[in-house]
Amino acid sequence: MSSVAVAPRARKSFSRLKHVLDLPNLIDIQKTSFDWFMKEGLRETIDDISPIEDYTGTLAVEFAEYEFGDPQFTIQECREKDLTYQVP
Repeated sequence: MSSVAVAPRARKSFSRLKHVLDLPNLIDIQKTSFDWFMKEGLRETIDDISPIEDYTGTLAVEFAEYEFGDPQFTIQECREKDLTYQVP
């Protein structure tokens, strides 16, 4: 077996910085986007496809209202019992 000599790497320590930059909320944009979809985007999508008519034009399905209920279990219960955090 052969070995390769590697030069020591230069290390910088930033531990003496007096002010550390605040970590941004990395999932805030996803949460905001999902909230918008739940409140407005889903309604826009339903309005785009509604009413759905059959090819003869005699039957149609129209979506009037939708709502989201409260979760059945807490986040902690879902983690402990390996359940899905969902709303009806």
